[in-house]
Amino acid sequence: MDEMALLAHSDGPVTRARLRRDLTALGLAEGDTVMFHTRLSALGYVAGGPETVIGALGEVVGKGGTLMVTCGWNDAPPYDFTSWPQAWQDALRAEHPAYDPLISEADHANGRLPEALRRLPGAVRSRHPDASFAALGAAAEELMADHPWDGPHGPGSPLARLVATGGRILLLGAPLDSLTLLHHAEALADAPGKRFVTYEQPVVVGGERVWRRFHDIDSEDGAFDYSAVVPEGTWPFEVIVRDLLAAGFGSSGRVGAAESHLFEARDVVEFGVAWIEEKLRGPAS
Repeated sequence: MDEMALLAHSDGPVTRARLRRDLTALGLAEGDTVMFHTRLSALGYVAGGPETVIGALGEVVGKGGTLMVTCGWNDAPPYDFTSWPQAWQDALRAEHPAYDPLISEADHANGRLPEALRRLPGAVRSRHPDASFAALGAAAEELMADHPWDGPHGPGSPLARLVATGGRILLLGAPLDSLTLLHHAEALADAPGKRFVTYEQPVVVGGERVWRRFHDIDSEDGAFDYSAVVPEGTWPFEVIVRDLLAAGFGSSGRVGAAESHLFEARDVVEFGVAWIEEKLRGPAS
């Protein structure tokens, strides 16, 4: 952070103790299972960076709690590689490394925290290459186990288990449109025009590297056409979360220098499903 940005945070550096106080005031508590999304720069000058944030979160939820993040795979082959020249496809199929939950980097687009958490001793990462999650704490194994190869945002997924176990969602200075759990709502919603993708990625099965075909909702470009109900240029999740907050769900407050929000996972999914179905089904016939 440059000097001017540092001076903008006139209340001083963001320490682990300060984060603990702010997180507790927001409502995070001992024993919580929480999936968090963080924009580190929004918090201010964090003394120690990701280690400090993860440490503070872990201390607040305690030994009985669990931290969860969305990872993905930074070096996954693109969905459309099958449209490349055949020689390129052949080279990729022959030599692209298989996804390895232990060493494959989390998607850089998700920020520094997911990669930092998944590297920690005791962290567990799910087996799905494109939609992997990671968790650390008491419920980590349970949340990450047997991530479905197909429909990885739907029933049986880490997101579904987060809801079933009474988990929570924390937006820690992160933009509203980063709330990944709404992909689970999209997977569950019964509305017309749901969009899906099919793609191939290399994984290890039975000790052997194989290319596997996967099927999922289109989580990259949108599982539905929201253009009729969302302003142009706006990711629909931002609109859904604003409506969620306006309806009185969740708690809001400052953590460090950042506006942050804490939700019950079940509320997010139930509200998201209802919003999608109401907005996209159209008038009853």
